Formats: sequence, structure tokens, C-alpha cells
Amino acid sequence: MNRRVIAAGCIAMSLGLTATACGGDDDDEGGKATDGKGKTLTVWIMEGTNPDARPFFAEAEKAFTKKTGAKIKVEYQQWASAQKKFTTAIEGGADQVPDVAEVGTTWVPQFAETDALVDVTDEVKKSGLDGDLVEGLKDAGTLDGKQYGMPWYAGVRSIVYRKDIFEKHDLKPPTTWKELQATAKTLKEKEPKLVSFPVAGGAEMFAAPFVWGAGGELATESGGKWKSAINSPEAIKGIEYYTGLATKDKVSPAKVNTWTEKEVGDAWNKGEIAMAVGGNWTPKAIVDKNPDLKGKLGAVPIPGQNGGMSKSFLGGSYLSTFNTDKKDLAWEFVKLVTTGEFAAKWAEQTNYFPGQNSELKKIEAKKDPLVEPFAKQMLEAGATVPKTKSYGEIQASKVIPGMIQSILTGKSSVKDAADKAAKDMDAIFAKDE
Repeated sequence: MNRRVIAAGCIAMSLGLTATACGGDDDDEGGKATDGKGKTLTVWIMEGTNPDARPFFAEAEKAFTKKTGAKIKVEYQQWASAQKKFTTAIEGGADQVPDVAEVGTTWVPQFAETDALVDVTDEVKKSGLDGDLVEGLKDAGTLDGKQYGMPWYAGVRSIVYRKDIFEKHDLKPPTTWKELQATAKTLKEKEPKLVSFPVAGGAEMFAAPFVWGAGGELATESGGKWKSAINSPEAIKGIEYYTGLATKDKVSPAKVNTWTEKEVGDAWNKGEIAMAVGGNWTPKAIVDKNPDLKGKLGAVPIPGQNGGMSKSFLGGSYLSTFNTDKKDLAWEFVKLVTTGEFAAKWAEQTNYFPGQNSELKKIEAKKDPLVEPFAKQMLEAGATVPKTKSYGEIQASKVIPGMIQSILTGKSSVKDAADKAAKDMDAIFAKDE
């Protein structure tokens, strides 16, 4: 998720409430469902989140038409080109933007600042869901106290490992940075054909937990202005630890220096990884591609420096309504899909997490060893990137991956690389001033 991931990211909502409590009844505040007869909503959905989302939206359309009389027209977009397409549409005005769209959480500030998105704060409160939304997800879609859509699905990264190999060598899941380092070094020695812990230079959200875990931040805000914090002493300490696993401990080979999260996933599918940062969607994706690994995977939260948990990026997608002449009808569709029956179906189909504390706690209580660690990470140690449209440009410019790669390849020291990244980030932040 990193697109992806960033995509970055919020999952389906399933409170187990009645339809009325979820806002999915046939009556709105006026006692009558929004009349959409003869109208069609344009809905943009990102492709690749689900193997095939078409059956899901065909079923959702039937329910929506029954409720409102309106139809929907779903247009599938590619993550790689969607941000530019959104920007172009927003510049074109209300007749160019969709009525409803899946919006990555890191995009919300950028689009909200253009007044393209509808503020649904009051509507969310009326639905009765406001107090139960996972704080990190709610925060990701909220700007200056205004919420711009409903969390739809979410993911978080923890550590995935080969349980069978750990048992073979009498290893336990790491609970501190020192243990993570020692475990990775042992795996390198005992299983030399496997990558014991990939330090993936192209995966920003693999590095971020170690910045946060050392007490650092990517950037800080003061007086409405953002400034990079990636070269603070705390951030540098985290970067030194993470990159040192490759440059000093040699647990990650040179071929991994430029790997993205996708390439780490490809290596998992080929059975080439012993332990790695991965998302709650990762175990299922691995087993789907490599059935031989069924029952052989484990998961554990990303350990804190001296215990507990390091923060990990909590992201996903919102379903947001745009400022068109059908925004009231669009909100009805958003409620239908992000609450109740359809939210639960989407969660089950995609293996992402719900955006409500009550549902996450239910998942955690099931004690599924491949789910519980991620739920715990999400509930107790989820974090978001800086909420400013500039950060989207920073990610697009690959500032953090560029910093990590320059360290891994020996082109720069940690401090020099961090100082350059901070300078590049501040130059982009300055454009907002």
C-alpha cells in the first residue's frame, strides 16, 4: 500500500447496527429517501484493490436503485495515473469531476483544499458513527476539523515472517529493535538462500516506522506552515538503524536496495523471504500466489525500540462526494457502501480492516494469529503522513525513497542524505506558503 500507498489508506465499515443506525434505511431526516429517479451517479473506483470489484458494485447498484431510483456508472481508474486525472478534472470544474470517488487518504488534503470535496462532518455525526471511527482513519480524512468523506477500507503494516523457519531454528518473533536485528542476522546465517529482512529502498512506508519508532517525525507543523523533520536527531537515529540492517549487518542484499513494496511481495510469492514488513493484506496475497506457504506464515507488530510498538502508516481509501449538483444523492450512495451489509462484504472480499473501533476489537478478539497483530498495530500504533497537499508532491518526487537509496548504495552518509531530503521537502512545503 503504498501507492499504493499508498495508498495510502481506511476499510469497510460494519458496526452490526440496524440499517437505520448505519444510515442505510429507506428514510432520511425528512422521512423519505432522496429521490434519484432518472439520475445517474458517476463513481470513480481505483482498480487493483480487489481482484474484481465489478460484481460488488453491480450488487450495490441494485440496492441503491431500489432505495433511491438512481443508477450508478462506475469508471475504474489506475492508481498510477489517478492523482493527475483527479487534478485535471478538478481544474475543469463541477461538470468534470465524479459525483463519488475512492480517494486515497493521503490525497484528501490536496483535494479538500481546492473545495472539490464536500464537507460531510454533520452527516457523519447524524449517522451515529462519528464516535466509533478509528481515530487514525478519521484524522486522515479530516482537515481543519472538517471530514471529507467516509473511511471505506484501511490497512496497516506490521511484520510478516515464516513461522516454519522460525520454529526450525527455535526463533521467536522480535519484540525490540535489538531482537529484530539479532533475529535477522541469525536468519542470514541459517538460511543464506533467503532474504532475512529486506531493507527495500523504494518502499517509503517500510522506513517510516523506524523514524516514528525512534521518536522522530517526517515533518512538523507550526503556525499553519510545515517543515521537514526528517533530519532531526531522532529521525536520523531511526534511519541509521533501518539502513544499518543492510549496510552494517548485511541482512538485506544489494538487489533489494531499489525494491518497492510490490517487489518485496513478488519475492514473498516465490518463497524468497524469511521476514519482512508487510500489510494485513500480505499473508492472504502470499498464500493465494504460493499455496505451499499456507499455515507457514506468522505476524507480529513492528517492535518499538525498547519494547511495545513502533508506529506504522495507517492508510487506505475514503469514499468522498464531490461538489456536483448531485451531492445529496451521492452521500446516500456513500452511506450505503461504507456501512452495514455492503461494508462487511467489501471487508471480507478484500481482507482489509474496518474503520470502526468496535469492529476492529471484534477482529482482535478472534485471536487469529495472522490478523490480531495487525489489528493491535492499527488500534494502538497507527500513524498518518503530514496532512497537507504538499506531501503528495513529496511522495510523487520520491524524496524519502531517494534518501534511503542514497544511503544503501553508499553515495551519502545518513546525515547528509537526511539533510538533502529535508531541504527538498522544505522547498516543496514552501510552495504552499
